[in-house]
Amino acid sequence: MNSFDAKHWTSETVAADLERAVHEHRLPPGIKLGEDELCEAYGVSRTIIRAALLALSHRRLVELKRNRGAFVAQPTIREAREVFEARSLLEPRTAHSAAERMTEADLAILQDNIRDEHIALDAGENGRALFLSGQFHVEIARIADQTTIQTMVSELISRSSLIIALYWRRRAALCETQAHHALLDAFADHDGPQAEELMKSHLLDLVASLDLRNVTQPPMSLREALNK
Repeated sequence: MNSFDAKHWTSETVAADLERAVHEHRLPPGIKLGEDELCEAYGVSRTIIRAALLALSHRRLVELKRNRGAFVAQPTIREAREVFEARSLLEPRTAHSAAERMTEADLAILQDNIRDEHIALDAGENGRALFLSGQFHVEIARIADQTTIQTMVSELISRSSLIIALYWRRRAALCETQAHHALLDAFADHDGPQAEELMKSHLLDLVASLDLRNVTQPPMSLREALNK
């Protein structure tokens, strides 16, 4: 993030900006989200910052600790397993439905997403690549035209970003690009069963790329994380 002087920030846009910083691993799990620093960074009041942090706490991206403040959440190993179990239940069937409903416009959106993910990886922007990888999955849920499941998948993807930040052990946690290409082929063929099986395999591979042991990372300063 650069200067925000020209932008009018609301609690919703601040929350969205912080969420993206979490997705891109610029705000690591455990870092304190000091109200004073955030007020200065965004040029807004404490009221707006507190509303943004409360909204993120509802999405379980932020933990509000009494008398201590707000911190980016640190999912436990149990929570990590629960998140990916939930994804394994929801996303394969969602991929099946998306394949049956796929339009040329939808396919183009997914192709653009994969292209941008490749560009980010080639540039060494792993955080942005991770964000785009998550968006690929969210788009699939949107295409499936299942609003409730789309909301659930979006929240699970957000939690997955924190889990990957804590527990990844190899670059494959950035969603294997060939897995996304294979899914794209199934979508282009409107092959629901194949898309479902590919998504199951993809999520298993993603879990295999994680080292689900307690690992802590020393948090950087909030100002450094937000590029202030």
